[in-house]
Amino acid sequence: MNSSQIGKFITIEGVEGVGKTTNIDFIRQWLKQQGIPHINTREPGGTPLAESIRELLLSPREEAVDENTELLMMFAARAQHLAQVIKPALGRGEWVVCDRFTDATYAYQGGGRGVSMEKIAQLEMLVQDTLRPDLTFVLDIPVDQGLARAKSRSTPDRFEREKLAFFDRVRDCYLTRAKAAPDQYRVVDASQSLEGVQADLAMLLDQYLSSSSWGQAGE
Repeated sequence: MNSSQIGKFITIEGVEGVGKTTNIDFIRQWLKQQGIPHINTREPGGTPLAESIRELLLSPREEAVDENTELLMMFAARAQHLAQVIKPALGRGEWVVCDRFTDATYAYQGGGRGVSMEKIAQLEMLVQDTLRPDLTFVLDIPVDQGLARAKSRSTPDRFEREKLAFFDRVRDCYLTRAKAAPDQYRVVDASQSLEGVQADLAMLLDQYLSSSSWGQAGE
């Protein structure tokens, strides 16, 4: 690997049932075909400690979880993830493919729960400083279709048990953020066939790579 290669940070977002896992596998295969070194990770999680926090966040429980508790746990897991996995990989010149990141916090805790966006932004700066994803795919699907897919494959976790209106707010937040920053976000219609979704992803990745500075310096 050329020491001047620059690592890129790609995140994949969307409500339940959009097909993140399958399409992340496709993105990883695309990167492999391009000869781009990369790692795959997820949020909340990505390290043993962060995975333990993930379990606390997702497990259904009788005790009501305060919205600030939930928010702080999300960022605690993220801080560990950044320090142990994401920043070191980017520093090595690798691409990082992450299943959800801070956009999910804006969407789920901000849009879904109604937590102040300013409060989330303050924690974002505290934990991440200026680090933001280079490219974010928002896999978009009508909420009722996504939830039907999600419920057919596994027992619902604590978030998946929320009402339809919660996920409508989550989806709206994702789309609002994508519209506000088109240089970072690419919205992909996840209600189409898997072949269609992956054709769109390949096209967008090709476009991004051709416009990216990855591997160009010093060559």
